[in-house]
Amino acid sequence: MPKIPQAITIAYIILLGITLGAGLYAGIVVAPVTFHSEIYLGTELLTRFQEGLIMTENFVRLSYLVDFTLVCVALYEGFKWKNFDRDTITTFSTLVVLSTGLLYVHYYIPQILDFQKQGEKVTQSKIFENTHFASELDFKLFALALLILLSRNLYRTLRH
Repeated sequence: MPKIPQAITIAYIILLGITLGAGLYAGIVVAPVTFHSEIYLGTELLTRFQEGLIMTENFVRLSYLVDFTLVCVALYEGFKWKNFDRDTITTFSTLVVLSTGLLYVHYYIPQILDFQKQGEKVTQSKIFENTHFASELDFKLFALALLILLSRNLYRTLRH
C-alpha cells in the first residue's frame, strides 16, 4: 500500500490548522468588532444592515479557504480511506467536515447574500434570523469536526 509522503501530511495538518484558526478568528474577533463598530468609532456610523454586509464579505472570503480545504480533505482522507489507513473517528469527522463545510459555503452564504440583496427589511425577518442562526450552528459543527480531524491526524502522525 502506498503511503502519503510526510511533507504532504504536514502541509495538510497546517492547512487544517489555518482553516480552523481563520474560522475561529472570524467568529470570535471579527464579528463582535464589526457588529459593535460604534464602540470603536465613538459614534454609530453604520447601521446593523451595513455591518452585516461587511461581515458577510468576510465570510465570503473565508469561504474560498473553506472550499480549498474541503477539496484537500476529500483527496487526503479519501486516499487514506482507499488504502485502509482509517479509523472511525477520522472517517466520521471527515464526513462532518465535508457536509457542514459544503452546506455553509454553498447553501448558507448564498442564501444570506440573497436576503441581503432584497434589502434591510428582509434581513430583519424571522426567516433571515433562523437562517443566520442555522449557519452559525453549522459553522460551529464544522469547526468542531475540523478540530477533531486535525487532532486525530496530528496524533496518528506523531504516533508513527
